[in-house]
Amino acid sequence: MNDPRVRSFQISPGDLEAAQLDDLIREIEQKSLFYYQEKKKSLRARYIYGTIFLIINLCAWFIQSNVKADVSSCGPEGSHCFHTLGRGKYKLELSLAMKIFFLIMFLSTWNTMKLHQAQNTWHSDNWSFKFLLLVSVMVASFFIPQLYIQIYGEIARVGAGIFLGLQLISVIEFITWWNNYWMPNNQSKQSCSFGFVMSIVFYIGSVCGIAVMYYFYVASTACALNIFFISLTVILLIIMMVMSLHSKVKSSLMSSGIMASYIVFLCWSAIRSEPSHTKCNAHTQNGHTDWITVLSFLIAIGAIVMATFSTGIDSESFSFQFRKDEAKEEDDIPYSYGFFHLVFSLGAMYFAMLFISWNLEQSARKWSMDVGWTSTWVKIVNEWFAAGIYLWKLIAPIVRQPRVHEQPQPTTTEVSR
Repeated sequence: MNDPRVRSFQISPGDLEAAQLDDLIREIEQKSLFYYQEKKKSLRARYIYGTIFLIINLCAWFIQSNVKADVSSCGPEGSHCFHTLGRGKYKLELSLAMKIFFLIMFLSTWNTMKLHQAQNTWHSDNWSFKFLLLVSVMVASFFIPQLYIQIYGEIARVGAGIFLGLQLISVIEFITWWNNYWMPNNQSKQSCSFGFVMSIVFYIGSVCGIAVMYYFYVASTACALNIFFISLTVILLIIMMVMSLHSKVKSSLMSSGIMASYIVFLCWSAIRSEPSHTKCNAHTQNGHTDWITVLSFLIAIGAIVMATFSTGIDSESFSFQFRKDEAKEEDDIPYSYGFFHLVFSLGAMYFAMLFISWNLEQSARKWSMDVGWTSTWVKIVNEWFAAGIYLWKLIAPIVRQPRVHEQPQPTTTEVSR
């Protein structure tokens, strides 16, 4: 029993524990590496989906600009062509194809929570199969009867409105985050100088924007509608500034300044969407295409794609998705896949409405997008909603604050202590 050869093969309990610990550490490192690689794939997938979204919408614009054979009898610029295979139908078909594709992705990934789930691989990989799926859906959409395309166009108006609402919430949440980052509370030692400088810059920009709109879009007192739009925007700016300075409102001038610039931009965009025959729109009276029009069109497409992208990854701004106070684990997905695809499916509807100017019976001109009275009123209402949501966000803590007689009274035991 005391043979040294036998004793040399015996393993002490300490050596066994050390070996098990090394195996455990190695397993943890492998899992961490796997989760890191999966997160990189997931984050990279966002840009691929965004690129797909952009390319298909550029294809829709190409059809709008170059399809002439089917619209020669439809009037100037392809107007009133929906019922005769006009360009509006093609754009709705491509929009429907994108809607179906992203809806399929939403239904197949909506309950994904962990990186090791099969839905994570489906979201981040299998691009060849998803490309074939997208092409198949696009081809099939061109064989859908016109009646169903028109029904989809009516539904797309509602979906586009929902998208605008989600985008508003996302923008306001971003403004709040930006304000909290650059305007820290009193307990923080971080400097607020940059925040104050940016507040001044945003307010100066808002005032200049108002002045420019009065100069270019109010040619005379006959432009009553433009005067109403711009003047109401001025009133909203004043209300937001006064509310942010109120002692009971825990806000700052920076957040209201950014929001002021945003609603001024929405007002300008709404007035720019007025039809070209409007006498009060100085930049569209000539009716010809210049480099400013082309540049504005390209910027608009890029901005809308970025808005769709940023809203899609901002699931934490919405209560039905991830909660901000929950600590994320290492194997949690970096963003909600289902919500991401849902926003892109709604964005497809919104893009369709922009290309047809929210009018199923008329198509936009070559280098124009979202032009017409319907587009104007949609943007104006969007501006009012944005200001209303922001003001409610300011006063909500005060309104929800319990009154003195509603606060719980201390018990006798607590008083004695």
